[in-house]
Amino acid sequence: MKIGFLINPIAGMGGSVGLKGTDGLVDEAVNRGAQPIALARAKKSMQERDIDATILTCAGEMGEAAVLNQNYEVVYSFDGQSTNEDTKNACALFLEQGVELLLFCGGDGTARDVYSVVGKEIPILGIPAGVKMHSAVFAISPKSATKLVELFVAGNTELRDAEIMDTDEDAYRRNELRMTVFGYARMPYEPVLVQQGKSLFQSVSEERAKEEIAKFASEFMIPEELYILGAGTTTHKIAELLGLGEEKTLLGVDAVKNGKLVGKDLNEQELLQLLEHEPRARLLVSPIGAQGFVFGRGNQQLSAEVIEKVGVENVIALATPQKLQ
Repeated sequence: MKIGFLINPIAGMGGSVGLKGTDGLVDEAVNRGAQPIALARAKKSMQERDIDATILTCAGEMGEAAVLNQNYEVVYSFDGQSTNEDTKNACALFLEQGVELLLFCGGDGTARDVYSVVGKEIPILGIPAGVKMHSAVFAISPKSATKLVELFVAGNTELRDAEIMDTDEDAYRRNELRMTVFGYARMPYEPVLVQQGKSLFQSVSEERAKEEIAKFASEFMIPEELYILGAGTTTHKIAELLGLGEEKTLLGVDAVKNGKLVGKDLNEQELLQLLEHEPRARLLVSPIGAQGFVFGRGNQQLSAEVIEKVGVENVIALATPQKLQ
């Protein structure tokens, strides 16, 4: 069996520095101190165990650097920094070479580029490395992606249709979530290994639940303690109840102390600097709608180092009954 494999080397770089995406902002991400993460994610997946197939891949950090222990062949090369055109060209070449599965490492933008070439001709699967990843073609982790590939090669997976979501990143940075379905790809499916694609719909009861959560949170918030509020409408309700609704970012990470906003749309380094001077801090987060992740997708500012600094015991997860289901 032949498997196509590629990496978007810049995927996810905008997350920890608070850019909410990397499309068109690579230089800005680098200026803010962002480091590449996609190659490391890909290595976690591809170097976990031997895959009983021939891997067709791209040169350097676009693929080869992550598959050195596999049976692989480089079939696509590029000059300088790779672009989405390189992704599309590689996908077209993979199809010509007769691959039966296309594995990619990136985010929603990469999924969109892959699907624009592959369509439903062959199944695709994503190793998560982007900022948002609302599309349903991603495994829940790099190791889960490897397991899915193994099951696929052995003929032990079903195929399902999975949404490719197109998110307007410019609107996202303005705290507006505009998502459309770009298309439906085929993907290998195993329930516990892949991200679910079902969207969460707002309802009157859902809004009432958020208001109750916000009231509860406002009651346990102690003066002189720092509260870091993650992204989403649930945590935004808390800010509204505190009279900070106009100041709190809907899709960013903010900080509140003594009923006042002391940090707005903070990136990872800004959060760490703030925590240096705030010994008592709590982190309020909610599962991200349409994908269900609490950390790692859409809020990479809340890095492992930030969570460790706050203390796992000081992380408070808030969720409506509908999200818990």
